[in-house]
Amino acid sequence: MQTPQYQARDRAHHLHPFTDFKALGEEGSRVVTHAEGVYIHDSEGHRILDGMAGLWCVNLGYGRRELVEAATAQLEQLPYYNTFFKTTHPPALKLAEKLCELAPAHVNHVFFTGSGSEANDTVLRMVRRYWALKGRPGKRWIIGRENGYHGSTVAGMSLGGMAPMHDQGGPCVPEIAHVAQPYWFGEGRGRELSPEAFGRQCAAALEDKILELGEENVAAFIAEPVQGAGGAIMPPASYWPAVKEVLAKYDILLVADEVICGFGRLGEWFGSQHFSLEPDLMPIAKGLSSGYLPIGGVLVGDRVADTLIDEGGEFFHGFTYSGHPTCAAVALRNLELLEAEGVVDRVREDLGPYLARRWAELAEHPIVGEARSLGLMGALELVADKAAGTRFDKSLSAGNLCRDLCFEAGLVMRSVGDTMIISPPLVITHEEIDELVRLARQALDETARRLSEHVVTGTAPREEIRA
Repeated sequence: MQTPQYQARDRAHHLHPFTDFKALGEEGSRVVTHAEGVYIHDSEGHRILDGMAGLWCVNLGYGRRELVEAATAQLEQLPYYNTFFKTTHPPALKLAEKLCELAPAHVNHVFFTGSGSEANDTVLRMVRRYWALKGRPGKRWIIGRENGYHGSTVAGMSLGGMAPMHDQGGPCVPEIAHVAQPYWFGEGRGRELSPEAFGRQCAAALEDKILELGEENVAAFIAEPVQGAGGAIMPPASYWPAVKEVLAKYDILLVADEVICGFGRLGEWFGSQHFSLEPDLMPIAKGLSSGYLPIGGVLVGDRVADTLIDEGGEFFHGFTYSGHPTCAAVALRNLELLEAEGVVDRVREDLGPYLARRWAELAEHPIVGEARSLGLMGALELVADKAAGTRFDKSLSAGNLCRDLCFEAGLVMRSVGDTMIISPPLVITHEEIDELVRLARQALDETARRLSEHVVTGTAPREEIRA
C-alpha cells in the first residue's frame, strides 16, 4: 500500500492524541511501518533514528523476540483475567515481587494500572484515602508544579501544571495547587540568580504555598525527578535536598512520578534514586514494558501501604486491566532482560557519560543557548541571541521547524516550544549516539539557515510538516 492510501484511510477514521485534527487532515500522517533496535522505518522507505524511544518508553529497543515470546506464551495460557474479588494470577504476583525487589527498601507493594495516567489517578485517590485513615481527612490538597505533566486524564491533567490542558479540559479536580518549576534556563536566568540559588528559591516557593494553604490541609507534593514532557528539565543540585527538608518539616507525602524517569532512563532503576529521594508513592509505566504492551502501576512505600492494609476497609478503586496477565508477563520479561544485560548500569557508567560529552558539543552551535543531559535524556535550548539567551519570536516556530528538519535528516527529536529534547532507547551504542549528534547538528545548521533567511526576507521559514 502506498503512503497516500494509508493517509486517506487514517484521515477518514483516526483521531490522533494531542493533535490539531484539521491541520493533520490537510498534511497527512507519517506512516511508520516497522522498527528494529533504535530505528523506525516509514512507508516512504526512510530509516529514522528514534531519539525519543517512541514516547520515552522503548527502553530495550525495538524487535526484542524475547518479549514477543513472553506475550505469546501467556496469551496461550491465560490471556486475561482480572485481579478484583480476591483473585490473583502468577504474572501479576511475579511482577509485583520483581518490582519490589528492584525498588528502594522501603517500597514493598504495588497497585497495577493500565497506564501512567491511570497511575496518577490512583495516586490522587490513594493519598486522600491514606490521610482519611490516619484521622486527618482535612489533608486533601496536593501540590504539583507549573508546566508539570502527569497524564491527560482529568485527574492527571489537574495534577499537572500545563495551562493549555487546564484551559481546554477544565474545570480541574479541586484542591490541587501548583508552584514554580526548577527551570533555571527558562525562568532563573536573567534574575542574577545562580542555579543553586534558584533551586532553593523554588523549594521556598513550595513552603510558601504550604503555609498559604495551611500545613494541616496539604497531603502531598507530586513531581518528576526530572521533568520530561515539560522540556527535559534537570533541577539544580540544591533543589531536591531543600524540597525534602520542607516536606519532612510539614509531614507531607512525596510522590515521585517515575513514568519517564523509571527503569534506567537516568542511570538508576528509578530516577528518584539519583537524587537520594525516598518517595511515599511512585507512579510507573512506559519503560516498565518498554512500551511493548500497555501497563502501569504505583509503587507504594511502607508508610502508606501499612496504613491501607492495617486499617482495613475497601479501597473503591481499580481498573479492568489492573495486573493484566499478558501485559504483566511482558513487563516481567522486560525487567529480567534489563537486569541480565546490565542495561541500567551501562547507562550510568558508560552511555550516559558518553552522551553527555557528545551532547555538550552542541552547546557551541550559534542557535543553542544550553545543552544539558542526564543519563539518556537531553535537551537543547534554541535561542536567537546566544550571548543574551534571547528566544526566537514565537511566530517563527523555531522548535517545530527544527523538529521537522530532524525528521527529514533521519532523526526523531521532539520539540517543546523552542526546547529540543531526546530520550533514546537505552540500548543505543556509541556509534548510534555519534549518529544522533551528527544528525542533530545537521538539523540545527539548516534551522539556523532558514531562520536567517526569514530575518532577511521577512517570509515564514516553512510550514509545519507534522505534529
